[in-house]
Amino acid sequence: MAINTEKNSYTVIFAAVMVIIVGALLAFVASSLKPAIKENERFEKQQNILYAMGVNQNDGPGSVNFVPTTEVEEQFSKYITQQLVVEGTTATPMEEAYLIDLKKELDLIKSDQPGKLPLFIGEKDGQTFYVLPLYGKGLWDAIWGYMSLDKNMVVQGVYFDHKGETPGLGANIKMRYFMDDFIGESILNGSQYAGVSVIKGNNDPANQIKDDNEVDALAGATITGNGVTAMIKESLKLYKPYLETIRTN
Repeated sequence: MAINTEKNSYTVIFAAVMVIIVGALLAFVASSLKPAIKENERFEKQQNILYAMGVNQNDGPGSVNFVPTTEVEEQFSKYITQQLVVEGTTATPMEEAYLIDLKKELDLIKSDQPGKLPLFIGEKDGQTFYVLPLYGKGLWDAIWGYMSLDKNMVVQGVYFDHKGETPGLGANIKMRYFMDDFIGESILNGSQYAGVSVIKGNNDPANQIKDDNEVDALAGATITGNGVTAMIKESLKLYKPYLETIRTN
């Protein structure tokens, strides 16, 4: 008996079968790739933390080159000496604290519930680095990163990234020339935690003044820059009690 392919019922049944088959294939592929995706996310976090403390493979003024994924776990273990969870002035060791979902923890804290704030201590060339994760809101979506400080509360390096900022504008927060401007800036204004502000019309475009708590804004990205400023200040507010215990001045 021949199948009448001209009938509407045939079209509906055929479409339904194809949806089921394609859906099953996509679910299988997603399930198969999940371990690889998780591993890549783990490597990326390690690379970002190391980048913020100056462990990278940059080979020129404009390059942003991370430690390769084939080496990052070894380098992370070498340079990151402690992974902590901070609560007030108390810091408790925690294995794989870098895997904490910071957004979820910040949401808990905003709703007056206990949250885990990860912090990483690194050692490189005889210097100690305190690496803080950052999370905030840009123009279109989330922005995040890491900032490393010394015991004098001077920035030793940063790494920023974003989910959906405008290419060529706000997306440039992850460009080397912008991130490098933060190096050497103090997050203190006297004894107050002022952070580092991204300022449009900053009087120091060459970024030679390192005690003004300011870096020059990105052209055409005022809202994203404001987001970076707020992200840093809000993070420092949370970590301030612990940072006070390591300050030397």
